[in-house]
Amino acid sequence: MLFSGFEMSIYFVYILEVIDKSGKKMFYTGYTNNLYRRWKEHGNGAGAKFCRGKRRELRYFEIFSSKKEAMKRELEIKTFSRQKKRGLIDNIKDIQTS
Repeated sequence: MLFSGFEMSIYFVYILEVIDKSGKKMFYTGYTNNLYRRWKEHGNGAGAKFCRGKRRELRYFEIFSSKKEAMKRELEIKTFSRQKKRGLIDNIKDIQTS
């Protein structure tokens, strides 16, 4: 077999829109190697304290082939203003509806 023993790693950087009980909307940015598992962790209280007890919606994600790249992008996005994060999300929506 040509690629015996070869396993490609995939990492995700994601943005959740987190909505508290008063209706206030905030963004949470993170990275993971399993987006589905991490989504469930945020939902059952095992994720970030920031998300506990709040409604959350996955708004955006990017895929990377290395943990280092994903972590670098996560930190970059975390420095973005709310408006710039919204721009990322809106740009994806525009692509999906084209």
